[in-house]
Amino acid sequence: MRIPTDILEVNRQKLLNAFPVELNEDVEIVVNFLLDKNFDIHPTDEQELILDGHKIKIPRRVYFDNPKETTGDNLTVRQKNILDCIYLRHHNGFVRQQRLERLIDNEEDYFVIPYIFQLLGEYVMEILEVADKHINDKTINNYLKFFNENPKYRQQTESRMVSYWDIYYRRAKYKKLNEYVGRQIFNRINKSERITTAYN
Repeated sequence: MRIPTDILEVNRQKLLNAFPVELNEDVEIVVNFLLDKNFDIHPTDEQELILDGHKIKIPRRVYFDNPKETTGDNLTVRQKNILDCIYLRHHNGFVRQQRLERLIDNEEDYFVIPYIFQLLGEYVMEILEVADKHINDKTINNYLKFFNENPKYRQQTESRMVSYWDIYYRRAKYKKLNEYVGRQIFNRINKSERITTAYN
């Protein structure tokens, strides 16, 4: 069933709002690519954040057919990164993990940070293990910058991570919170923040 045109236009604007304004031209190209694929977005659920001093609104979930491995091969590198960020909100966890793996080596684009960080507040262990690879010495300053812009969201995400550990993993594999990859990621972030603060 095709999505009505008026809803597609709403979805177009939602995706434009999900990235910094300076990326509008690239986002438009990605949006046109997605709307041809009967792309849909959760109508109300989104996360409002600050990125480089500007407000963005990231959809919590997007819906469309399971994409092929080569989806978006005709796009530029930056457009592919934008597309992969959008896929990180896909309703299928396997798709989120697959697209996250494509962003692991992206150390420069600040706009990917909120999309990857958002995954730390989810419960899928395999996704957390991939995200762990992106949060390293080369990207940590971008994460710390994002936290300074969104301190409340950072705390909410960390609390959500602990809650998911308690629900899904505490009675199974990771009886101690510090053994859980989500906790280890935040511990590493907190340590880097303390070191950065000490030097400033």
